[in-house]
Amino acid sequence: MLDANVKKQLDTYLQNIINPIEISVSANSSAKGAELNSLANEIAGLSDKIDLKQEDRKRTPSMAIAPAGKTPRVSFAGIPMGHEFTSLVLALLQAGGHPSKADPELLEQIRNIEGEFHFETYISLSCQNCPDVVQALNLMANLNPNITHEMIDGALFQEEVDARQIMAVPAVYLNGEHFGQGRMSLEEIVARIDSGAEQRQVQELNAREPYDVLVLGGGPAGAAAAIYAARKGIRTALVAERFGGQVMDTVGIENFISVPYTEGPKLSASLEQHVKEYGVDIITGQRAADLKRAQMIELELSGGATLSSKSVILATGARWRELGVPGEAEYKTRGVAYCPHCDGPFFKGKAVAVIGGGNSGIEAAIDLAGIVKHVTVLEFADTLRADEVLVRKARSMPNIDIITNAQTTEILGDGNKVNGLQYSNRISGESHKLELAGVFVQIGLVPNTEFLKDSGLEMNRMGEIVINERGATSIPGVFAAGDATTVPYKQIVISMGAGATAALGAFDYLIRSSIPEDEQLQDEPLSMAG
Repeated sequence: MLDANVKKQLDTYLQNIINPIEISVSANSSAKGAELNSLANEIAGLSDKIDLKQEDRKRTPSMAIAPAGKTPRVSFAGIPMGHEFTSLVLALLQAGGHPSKADPELLEQIRNIEGEFHFETYISLSCQNCPDVVQALNLMANLNPNITHEMIDGALFQEEVDARQIMAVPAVYLNGEHFGQGRMSLEEIVARIDSGAEQRQVQELNAREPYDVLVLGGGPAGAAAAIYAARKGIRTALVAERFGGQVMDTVGIENFISVPYTEGPKLSASLEQHVKEYGVDIITGQRAADLKRAQMIELELSGGATLSSKSVILATGARWRELGVPGEAEYKTRGVAYCPHCDGPFFKGKAVAVIGGGNSGIEAAIDLAGIVKHVTVLEFADTLRADEVLVRKARSMPNIDIITNAQTTEILGDGNKVNGLQYSNRISGESHKLELAGVFVQIGLVPNTEFLKDSGLEMNRMGEIVINERGATSIPGVFAAGDATTVPYKQIVISMGAGATAALGAFDYLIRSSIPEDEQLQDEPLSMAG
């Protein structure tokens, strides 16, 4: 079940178990049941602090993990391998008393939540977004006896998936009712079920002293900006809805210089750890609402809090662009998807369409072709914009059709899920209908800058923030970096460099603004070495 290398690594991790734990297995005579039994036995064989027992559970095959003698509150319905193997390892360690690295105040908040909360999370083992949600809910269940959580592999429990009409993951249910869809951070989940949390946080944030540099955004640009600012010894904070930004939705990264291959969630975790090493105040679960220039720069947050700073670096990134056609919003997560890696397995053996002929669109088509019955790529222009090597690969696959000059006009459905798509030929005007089960939208990015519309900040027609060579914007003291700006190439390594540039630009601004105007150097810029 586990190869020698994985076993060796797992054995090292399991040395961190402090207290005895039990794994309860509910298996059957199926191949998956035998596979789960094999996995459980291999794990138990690596530590004398792990006991194994058989137990009938609601879902089979499944396994539950708990401290010895305790009723399990964390369980896995299915075989927690693939992206979820890390979730399994963490559950073992946490049940065995190994402490979490999450913020101590947040952990205490979880322990004190009152009420009964029974979570279920439907996942696919190829989903890179799912483990964050699974691990967050597992941790909550481990800390609070009023919380339980079960991960459910949708591929093994297809009847449940069909009954609940789940077509995108992760899909979270609380006490039998739909709770949330897509990636959610630990902070976001806790804030939603702890009714007084938001007001307490507003009061705490409003009471904070002004910062020297306030970075908005937790992606590569924001992380680099925060690190470079903190290294200058100035008071720095980073505000983000979630750490990692769009990188968290990226599976394979092969062009990050000096690193032949990594994955988005892994890179994001490394960025967060690096930022934490410099004592940066990290404020997550917050969305910007407005930016104002007064005596200082005021950042208003959607929750109601306001933070003040002498300078601000905007690194809000971008998100997937939507089609904006009838049916898209209605069938989002019910056949309309934006992440082929996450949601592709739900369309196994079915026909799907990919909208967009750039690199992301053609890569999506290639990935999906190995899972689904047929892929139709629709490109608005008369030629594909993807790299030639990707185009050749796509054209060589027998179950991929590519249609250019195709304008998607409507996404069709039966009221519950997608069953087709309407498009027109831009040359002839002729309308066509495709019968399919899913539509994957891959048509580029839109900058996350809507909250700046009344700020007076200069932006171009696409909503990108206009910056100069130092990352400075049209408002003194406000800098910007990354995919939300006019930088022409949206790449991780470029965003990191832009974040560093913006931080150095902000530091230079802070130094100059502290010197009386008649004493400032007019021609010679300050050295930015180091």
